[in-house]
Amino acid sequence: MKAKYLLPAIATLLLISGIATAQDDEVNWNSLTEAQQQVLGPIAENWDSLPLERRARLVEGAKRWSEMDAEDRTAARERFQTWQRLGDNERDAIRDRYNQFQRLPPREKARIRSNFRNFRDLSADRRQQLRDRYRNMTPDQRQKVRDRLRRRQQVRPRPTDVPPR
Repeated sequence: MKAKYLLPAIATLLLISGIATAQDDEVNWNSLTEAQQQVLGPIAENWDSLPLERRARLVEGAKRWSEMDAEDRTAARERFQTWQRLGDNERDAIRDRYNQFQRLPPREKARIRSNFRNFRDLSADRRQQLRDRYRNMTPDQRQKVRDRLRRRQQVRPRPTDVPPR
């Protein structure tokens, strides 16, 4: 799977399948705000046949959508279009990775998020250099890099580990 599709697809998956629970026993169409009904209008006919959990996620997504500015909405549309262009196998692989990530301990999730932010903050040229270098590695070399980075993260003192002076 192409790496350039992975991150937008994950972001789209998170947007679409946001964690939400129903606050009431029911999420009725008539209980939605006008803005939510407008966003969810294309599925109004099927609303009552949707499972409660799905309706709750859709309501949460509509709430986030209504809070986005125009630029964020454009970016979300583009991510969704990218997601729609993916094949079933690619979507399944992304869902599997997402579920794997959700099962990680909070510390490991924080480490991964931090590494992603650091990577994202690099210049486009530097990111491409790293991608190319990684693609040219053997699976064994890739694992050694991952292990080395994991050890480096564990060795660094965290703010809570530094003794007071």
